[in-house]
Amino acid sequence: EGSGGALATVCTLATMTLVLPAFTTSHSGPEFSGPQLAFAAVASLCLYGVFVGVQTVRHRDYFLPVPRPGHDSGDDHAAPPGTRETWASVGLLLLALVAVVGNAKLISPTIEDGVQSAGLPKAVVGVVIALMVLLPETLAAVRAARRDRFQTSLNLAYGSAIASIGLTIPAIALASIWLSGPLVLGLGPLHLVLLVLTGAVSALTVVPGRATLLQGGVHLAIFAAFVFLSFSP
Repeated sequence: EGSGGALATVCTLATMTLVLPAFTTSHSGPEFSGPQLAFAAVASLCLYGVFVGVQTVRHRDYFLPVPRPGHDSGDDHAAPPGTRETWASVGLLLLALVAVVGNAKLISPTIEDGVQSAGLPKAVVGVVIALMVLLPETLAAVRAARRDRFQTSLNLAYGSAIASIGLTIPAIALASIWLSGPLVLGLGPLHLVLLVLTGAVSALTVVPGRATLLQGGVHLAIFAAFVFLSFSP
């Protein structure tokens, strides 16, 4: 139940912020008008808040590992932390976020120079930086999956995707007040197709409640197509 709800949230956020700008008519090009961007920012922030509330309070049990006979109970979640531990975790999370984003900012000129010297599309810079920023969650999700903690792995993966969109859109909407230049959000036809394919395959994987090696291979093939087509559009 938790993974299905998280997937629905990811697909809704992606559609509202990355697909709709390519079809709106109030502004020329794949951009939102001012009111549309404000609506997308508020809607994204509200969806993120609802998801966090559901995951941690209202339906917390949906996101906890299901006990299985014959398996170690070490996968069980600990009791909810106290106020002091919660605020300490928030502080450490913000500190780690600044470190990761700051590191990406510091090395982005080197990445841009390398991409330019190699004659690759400028979009490769964004892909490399995004992979770097999302690397901590990716490694944590992979480690959880290797330890047979699949619910934790899915929580990390989908939670990271929801936060990436649900918090980034409000941030750039606020920054656009004093930053000049176009804010292109709408995906092109190529990435629209990949997004729809990813959503469909993800639903077919999560909703039945059981994934196979074949489905994992399909997801890896889609990801490989995204990376390859970013380098060779």
